[in-house]
Amino acid sequence: MAYVGTPIDTTNTFQSLTGDRFDGDGSAVAFTLSTAPASTLDIEVFVGNVRQDPNSAYTVSGTTLTFTGAPPSGTNNIYVVHQAKSVGTIGIPDDTISARTLVTADSSADHVIIEDATDGELKKALYPSGFSVSSITGATALAEQPAATDEIVLSDAGTLKRLDITHIQNRPAFAATAHASTGIGSGSYTKVQLQTEVTDADSTYDNSSNYRFTPAVAGKYFIYGMVAIGSGTGVNNAERLFVALYKNGSKYQQTAHDGRNNAYGDTFFGTVNAIIDLDADDYVELYAKFHDGGSAGSNNYYTDSTTFGGFRITGL
Repeated sequence: MAYVGTPIDTTNTFQSLTGDRFDGDGSAVAFTLSTAPASTLDIEVFVGNVRQDPNSAYTVSGTTLTFTGAPPSGTNNIYVVHQAKSVGTIGIPDDTISARTLVTADSSADHVIIEDATDGELKKALYPSGFSVSSITGATALAEQPAATDEIVLSDAGTLKRLDITHIQNRPAFAATAHASTGIGSGSYTKVQLQTEVTDADSTYDNSSNYRFTPAVAGKYFIYGMVAIGSGTGVNNAERLFVALYKNGSKYQQTAHDGRNNAYGDTFFGTVNAIIDLDADDYVELYAKFHDGGSAGSNNYYTDSTTFGGFRITGL
């Protein structure tokens, strides 16, 4: 009749059972096997065609077979059949594993099968059923703002990666004020020079020559400025104040304060802000233009009320 059952595997090669023969001499009790059995039950031992009791007649250690009593003399009168020898390994082709539904471990004792890259053997390993704080090197919680070079671990579409904390901070960022006033002529835009840095951790603001912010990191930035300026020709001569943000040397955003319908004044305050797309090498500057009724050549802005700053907006 035809064969009934699971088809026989013909794609892998397996070994036949093997055996060893020895000559007894009436005194020797130890003999070297060709294969190391796992226990006395993994082999059948015969002396003079009489099977020996695996529980009392002999022991095995590695490839050494030791009898509890010396077998008698004879040619090939001792033979051993290796019953439980490892006879083959079936490899699992990569293309036989398809996408499956992930199984959530329901016990800390659950295991998965893995291939050990060291020896190529399939082994079981505990299923990673959870994340324990005790597994973190230096598990003490941070007591302060992380440094820009600190890292966090996140899953990028299933692949764990490191991420510098600076990428999720509002950096680069800067803020500056003026410690010395620079005169602004009447009727023309003049760059506001702010020499005192309030914050500039990434050294992106030039406070000594060009008085500009160059981010070094592309992104969207919130930039702001405020200028307070007083008339250089006396009370109630201030007419109009324009405050502008310049990007790469060109006016980007401007605000104006016009006091001519309010009997003029002596001091005006002007603010400007904008969200600006900046490449790494773009730069932003703060400018002001002041119209003075007396056409003075020097209208000084106030150092304690004139500011310039900005920061990168994360996530945009």
